[in-house]
Amino acid sequence: MSDTSNEVRVAAESAATRAARPLADVSGPPPAGPKGRRKGMSERNRPLWMLIPGGTLMLIIIVVPLVLGIYMSTLNLDQYTLRKWVSAPFIGVENFVEAVGSSPLLNAVWLSVSYSLIAMVVTLPLGIAAAVATQNAFKGRAVVRSVFLIPYVLPAFVVATVWRTMFQPGGIVDKALGTVGIDTGLWLNGPQSYWTLILVQIWASWPFIYLLALSGLQSVDHEVHEASALDGALWWNKLRYVVFPYLKGPLALAFLIGMLHHINNFTLPYVLFGVPAPSDVEVLPILTYVTSFQSFRFGLSAAMAFVSLVLIAIPLFVYLRAVKLDDAESPGAKK
Repeated sequence: MSDTSNEVRVAAESAATRAARPLADVSGPPPAGPKGRRKGMSERNRPLWMLIPGGTLMLIIIVVPLVLGIYMSTLNLDQYTLRKWVSAPFIGVENFVEAVGSSPLLNAVWLSVSYSLIAMVVTLPLGIAAAVATQNAFKGRAVVRSVFLIPYVLPAFVVATVWRTMFQPGGIVDKALGTVGIDTGLWLNGPQSYWTLILVQIWASWPFIYLLALSGLQSVDHEVHEASALDGALWWNKLRYVVFPYLKGPLALAFLIGMLHHINNFTLPYVLFGVPAPSDVEVLPILTYVTSFQSFRFGLSAAMAFVSLVLIAIPLFVYLRAVKLDDAESPGAKK
């Protein structure tokens, strides 16, 4: 009797062991061989390998010149020490002190920022008005849009050369204003050169605002226009509450890009006024060029270029920060 009970107990334990073994195999982690583990790691690291060519190119084009420029700004580098510039005397921050203290750098920064700001404030309503005027279909709309884009597609060198010819003493501008009895004086030299630069910059850059504003208007749904028309909204209310919300993002981006482009614009003032330029239009790129290639103060010009980089980085950082906050406050953002 006892032998029979022992056999029954052993058989029950064997059956329980066989029944529990598949559960353990299912619940436990699958065996990971070395081949499967290497495959998983390569798939996970594949995007990083794809970034190597672009990262190397950015390192060569951006990071290396930036580091060399910062290093040059700490040297007493001029025409006498240029041949062996690596062994030029190290002077630390003296170039930055001279650039901020005794050079016309601050005046050049003020001229660059002020003329860029005035040009953008004027071009914004011009671009928006042109985009609203050419949004709806009408006969000859393609021709009008093509004419609006002429200042944008022309090279800056061509634009500056044409306007320089027109603003010459006795040129077409003086003759046109002389017919109505206006004596303008000199356009390319003296106090009026500042406003000449602003006028030419407005003419050359307003189609960029026009393109971005037109792209923002194209994203407005037709149902929105129909709903506002059914509600009896006037054109000003429609423009303010229907159109402008769609244009906020494109116009903010256009304002930032336009400001950075105007501050860094070298070709337009260089061709329009020549070098040395009048003191009223000696903007930051022109001052850096004159300091480097006419005064041969390469270390000082490198310090000015670094100040220009910081000046450009400030509005860029503000814009990126604003975009990040806007995305964080959107309804679909992750918390």
